[in-house]
Amino acid sequence: MASPPYTAPVENFFWRIRRHQDILEDSERKNFYSDMIVCHLKVDRNESGRIYCTLKVDASCANPHNTLHGGVVASVAAEVGLACAKMMAGEEFFLGEHNTAYLAAAGINAEIEVEGCILRKGRSVIVTCINFRIKESKKLAYTTRSTYYVMPVASL
Repeated sequence: MASPPYTAPVENFFWRIRRHQDILEDSERKNFYSDMIVCHLKVDRNESGRIYCTLKVDASCANPHNTLHGGVVASVAAEVGLACAKMMAGEEFFLGEHNTAYLAAAGINAEIEVEGCILRKGRSVIVTCINFRIKESKKLAYTTRSTYYVMPVASL
């Protein structure tokens, strides 16, 4: 049976992605991806409920278009949001919702200013906002909101 006509472009797309991203044996190690993301992130300062960081975009965290990979944006946002939440709440909690808006692309060698803050801290919920600005232009490139639920979870 012959493949449908749209099969070749889809296969070509996935082949290009696989070719671009080598899979390392070390990737099986626990926390490999978190460690890889965090090594690109430098904490500049923190205040009560706020964290300011710099993220350097290099080829290891870029997509096939040579811009910051969306998964890296989401991972950094989750890590910074978690740090903000832990700073303000000593309790146990878990990530319940995560929303990311991709507004502009950051190219390789760009430096990104990452600002994380607590929008709301209640008895059973913590809401964070993480903004990513291209350092050179101050343009907002990505923004996220995350909701963490404090344990034990009340009937939601």
